[in-house]
Amino acid sequence: MANDYHLTSQWRVRGSPDEVAAILREPMDLVRWWPEVYLDVRVEEADGGPVVHVLTRGFLPYMLSWQFREVERDWPRGASIEAHGDLVGRGTWTLVREGPETVATYDWRVRAEKPWLRRLAPLLQPLFAWNHRWAMAKGEAGLQRELERRRAMVHGASLY
Repeated sequence: MANDYHLTSQWRVRGSPDEVAAILREPMDLVRWWPEVYLDVRVEEADGGPVVHVLTRGFLPYMLSWQFREVERDWPRGASIEAHGDLVGRGTWTLVREGPETVATYDWRVRAEKPWLRRLAPLLQPLFAWNHRWAMAKGEAGLQRELERRRAMVHGASLY
């Protein structure tokens, strides 16, 4: 279908998989370290584990309201989520150490369910995919800043 996306992103950050996992598994912190994309995050306790409600945006002038639940966890090697709402699908993080860095790969298989996105997908799918890449680049930079902020706090200095 034209509104189905398979997007793979790879981040390379200075830090261990343990450090990266500690950040990725705390959804309430997304607004602080990835503010260009995550506008609001709310966690609701439910049967089967917490459901995270998010409001997100990219470079393009639209917002998406969706929820996710962690369905597989193998931290610090990775985890998978299932998404529902304006986006429906599955995302999987895989974390691999390469020397002093961690390569964090995100495999996102998602379908756009927001009505106007679904209708325009046949024409604008490349633009929507570019918007995702922009958002993920902001996430990589934000994750690196968050790693540095946490290290500075451990060493007695504060960057914020």
